[in-house]
Amino acid sequence: MRLRRRATGLTRGPANGDNACPTWQARPVDYPTYDPKSPVSPLTPAEIQALDMLLQKLPADGVMTLDGLDGYLTALLVGPPELLSGWPTADWLPLVWGGDGALGPEAAAPFASKRQRKTTVVAVLRHLRHISWQLTQAPDDWEPIFSVAEQGAREWVDASDWCAGFLQAVDLLPSGWDATWDDPELGAAFTPLLMLGGGLEGRPQPDDPGGPEAVDELSRAVPDAVLALRQRRGSQGV
Repeated sequence: MRLRRRATGLTRGPANGDNACPTWQARPVDYPTYDPKSPVSPLTPAEIQALDMLLQKLPADGVMTLDGLDGYLTALLVGPPELLSGWPTADWLPLVWGGDGALGPEAAAPFASKRQRKTTVVAVLRHLRHISWQLTQAPDDWEPIFSVAEQGAREWVDASDWCAGFLQAVDLLPSGWDATWDDPELGAAFTPLLMLGGGLEGRPQPDDPGGPEAVDELSRAVPDAVLALRQRRGSQGV
């Protein structure tokens, strides 16, 4: 499991109801289509760091942290398959940087330039493809990006941002996740993720995760829940 320090938080946007899109998405947008069969080209450590720094510095509300982005993309891959296969990229990609604004991707904002926008889009899609390959071909090598703080020899893991990003993807198509939450085994396994991510509208609100020790324990349980869901969907042919 890859552990990465974080100092900023991720704020989930409002839930959008099934098949609904935010107003900034309700127009044609020219974004590359995600190809699940494209070559796997993992981001290098330097590219990961550059993406991390860019997301921290973008001057917009609702920008995801690197942790949140990683959780968001993971949920797109293990969640309802019709989201990635049927929705245009423009319906979910701009949420990474808080939306495109009134002028859409034709304008550079919130990026410093159109070139920076394009580089970011390509990096996000490459990272999505790499996560997909890990989850399907090498699940033991899957490395979710969680926050970590060091205190002497002890590492304290905090997946709160990652889980908030995961649940932001759930908000895109809530009904597609009902079977997961209602399944006794999977529902119990996902309790740590729901606790750390802040819960879901229309579902019982989880308990507060508590202090650093409790957050660390809950965080370390999150990957197993995600892999269990991926295995379940894989065995069902989705």
